Amino acid sequence: MLERDYQRRLITELKHRFPGCVVLKNDSGYMQGFPDLLILWHDLWAALEVKAEMDSPEQPNQKYYVELLDNMSFAAFICPENEEEVLDAIHRTFQPRRSTRIPQR
Repeated sequence: MLERDYQRRLITELKHRFPGCVVLKNDSGYMQGFPDLLILWHDLWAALEVKAEMDSPEQPNQKYYVELLDNMSFAAFICPENEEEVLDAIHRTFQPRRSTRIPQR
C-alpha cells in the first residue's frame, strides 16, 4: 500500500474514533521532518508521522519532531503494523483530559 493511500484511510479512521476532530495534513515543504498529520480534538492534540510500513525509512528531523511533540502532548510514528497500538495510545492520552465542552454551530 502506498503511504498516501494509507494516510487517506487513516484520516477516515481518526474521524471515526474521535468524532468532531479536525485532521490537518502538514506541508513537508514548509518544515522538513514535521509529522504528516495534526489531530485537534476538543482542547487536545496529537501528531502522527505516517509510514507505509514498519521498515519505511525515516527522513531527516522526523525522529526529532516526533520526540519533541510527544513531550508536549502526543506524537508517534504510525503504520499499518502498529496502527491499533498507536490509536489506542491516543485514546488513552485524550480520555483523562477530554473536555466536556463541545462548541455549538
